[in-house]
Amino acid sequence: MEPFEVHILGCGSALPTTRHNASSQVIRIGNKQFMIDCGEGTQLQLRRGHIHFSFINHIFISHLHGDHCFGLIGLISTFSLLGRTAPLHIYADPMLERIMEPQLKYFCKEIKYPIFFHSIDAGKHAVIFEDNTITVESLPLAHRIPCCGFLFKEKPKKRHLLGDVANIYNIPAYMRQSIKEGADFTTPEGDLIPNSRLTREADPSRSYAYCSDTLPCPGNNSYIKGVDLLYHEATFAESEKERAAITHHSTARQAATIAKEAEAKKLVIGHYSSRYDDEQILLEEARAIFPDSYCATEGAIFRI
Repeated sequence: MEPFEVHILGCGSALPTTRHNASSQVIRIGNKQFMIDCGEGTQLQLRRGHIHFSFINHIFISHLHGDHCFGLIGLISTFSLLGRTAPLHIYADPMLERIMEPQLKYFCKEIKYPIFFHSIDAGKHAVIFEDNTITVESLPLAHRIPCCGFLFKEKPKKRHLLGDVANIYNIPAYMRQSIKEGADFTTPEGDLIPNSRLTREADPSRSYAYCSDTLPCPGNNSYIKGVDLLYHEATFAESEKERAAITHHSTARQAATIAKEAEAKKLVIGHYSSRYDDEQILLEEARAIFPDSYCATEGAIFRI
């Protein structure tokens, strides 16, 4: 099975600390890498994580608060210094392109690769990216400015052709793809061999949901139902529930409740307030509701 990994580059909130970097993640699916958010210091975290810059072709920005996008212009500049020629696609609120235009003109005059901005309507659930193996959907979130999460989903996979059976029936190479897609096989003698004897079940399709920054949004539960891994912000402990509501953030307990209601398989919490020197209190609150909860930390890799 091909890798499906979430690399945590930063999991802190707006106020910088020496313990956590600003928000950023890299999602690796097979030989493709996607970035979610690009807070200040993301480039250094890529270096520390030995993640190849050149493999990142798509960047998804959840919203236009600085701790989620201040690192973007620096990353774009570094791509140029590294001799990048491949297109870069950025998915974000349409205001980002207007904000970036003067920065690109001033700091990145010599770039040799095209940059394409793709507008996201943060208030709608929609497919915003698709290729032959995955889709990426936007998830409407509730923050102080337009903000959306992202759902990465593998498309249904093909069945596995049984090599020894294929050899027994001398199945031609040109027919093997259609058999993986469910076709039966008819021998030269006219015997019909059902697909169930030629193949075994396909690997299950996997999924990952990213929800930061936001109040709890149970309306998204139908979209993320049964998700293999959910990253949900847990900026505050339950004792700061009123503060969370005022700032449009979630508590660890609320994040765990969303994971439970959505029947997620695993929860990762992050986007910690700088007031916490130790996230154990947040983890304990989450696990009281949803036992399969974990804390994000810089450099951590969650494999699906």
